[in-house]
Amino acid sequence: MSMGRPWLTVEAVLATVVLGASVAYWGVRGDDRAFYTSMSDAARVPAAVKPVEGASTGSYTWDCGRNQNGHRNTGNPVVSPGVAGPAHHEHDFVGNLGVRADSRLEDLPGQSTSCTNGDASTYYWPVLRLGTTKEHHGPALVPTSLTLTYLGNPRGPVVAMPRLLVAAVGDAYAYTNKNGSARSEWSCSNTPDRTTMKYPICDDGAEVVRIFDFPSCWDGRQLDSANHRQQVVFPAAGGGCPAGTFAVPHLKISMTYAVPAGRRYRIDAFDGQRRSPLTDHGFMVNLMPDDLMKRVVTCLNAGQACDGTTGSRSG
Repeated sequence: MSMGRPWLTVEAVLATVVLGASVAYWGVRGDDRAFYTSMSDAARVPAAVKPVEGASTGSYTWDCGRNQNGHRNTGNPVVSPGVAGPAHHEHDFVGNLGVRADSRLEDLPGQSTSCTNGDASTYYWPVLRLGTTKEHHGPALVPTSLTLTYLGNPRGPVVAMPRLLVAAVGDAYAYTNKNGSARSEWSCSNTPDRTTMKYPICDDGAEVVRIFDFPSCWDGRQLDSANHRQQVVFPAAGGGCPAGTFAVPHLKISMTYAVPAGRRYRIDAFDGQRRSPLTDHGFMVNLMPDDLMKRVVTCLNAGQACDGTTGSRSG
């Protein structure tokens, strides 16, 4: 046997070991590895639109907890009111504590809430789980932080949302229908200047960041629509609302997860969607008391930074 160039054999062995460790590290089948990415390959966050004079430049943040009480079930009172969903697709709920698997929108007013400012709205999204290739339902991950923020509009003032207005972001069937409605947004806590539509592989010590950036242009008539998206749409290029719509407070929800090193994680998804990150989605049903919504609108239009937990204002 030739002993020439032995380093090639060593390099080949090392490469095999590293590749095997990488696959084992994430516990992902070869055809699922495309769902994950390092943040070095992620897109940079676009620069914020410069607001015009008279724009609503304020912000309002408040605390509804992290769902540390485990309020999760298969219900979706917007899409499938009164009907429990499939067992493999659970939602995490914060805010309104009355949402059950068979709830309807009319069941929600008057229920208690996890929000410290009295906001009885419901906010929900698919459960994020740890898992392995042999384990369909891994343990649910509870966020280490969860921030709800209302922002204004860079092209003018905002108006109040009506009670029971529905807003939705993302598409639960984005993997198979490829209709361009996917709005998944992920990052890592140490790369806030980059986001991706894939599951991020974060550096050791960094947490996974999950973001829901909701539409904020209401048609002024409907509380909901057939596809749950026509009544509140996304701003046009430049930040202004399309003709015939009105700017309402712009909801942004951001949460972080401490994913253990070497563990794969994925969202609950419907059959056929392969728990793709593209299918991530969120819903909001507004049940803020009218006086609280008025305070939010006043804060945004006055350009103030308001903390709805403490009642403080600045700006």
